[in-house]
Amino acid sequence: FLDEPTAGVDPISRRAFWDLLYRLSNEGTTIFVTTHYMDEAEHCQSLAFIHLGRIVARGTPQEIKQKVMRGQVMEIDCSAPDLALSTLRDSTLFDEVGLYGALIHVVGEDVEQHRAKIEDLLTAEGVEITSADIITPSLEDVFISSIKQEEHKIRSDQHGSTLEPTAESEENRR
Repeated sequence: FLDEPTAGVDPISRRAFWDLLYRLSNEGTTIFVTTHYMDEAEHCQSLAFIHLGRIVARGTPQEIKQKVMRGQVMEIDCSAPDLALSTLRDSTLFDEVGLYGALIHVVGEDVEQHRAKIEDLLTAEGVEITSADIITPSLEDVFISSIKQEEHKIRSDQHGSTLEPTAESEENRR
């Protein structure tokens, strides 16, 4: 069991460490790792997303991406990412708007249909768009989406039920 083994580790040592883990795994050793680095989780054979002590998704990275992710992700490269971020968040058109390095990820149902609106909003603020493409969601996009879905579910449960544990939630606690 390894709890965030690469936190604070330099990139070269981090890569060497994961090379060792891959080798051990290929030799048949089961390795249980916790990590906040989604790029590391992407290479695992099996994953579980845990939120507030509950498993909210599990499977291979590809299975989780297919099962959990709702909507599309548009990646925007533009001249003023911070301004674009606040402008798109203020529009409330999308489920999630996040900054990924110097790029913006816009997540929502049918984001492509809002392309003209996105361009209008950003152009009105003086932001030049270099590119805006629908991309395959990263595991980080999927994780954020799954946590938002879970938080929405929790809020709904708090307003509409007695929060009785279900068979599924009991299974997820194990």
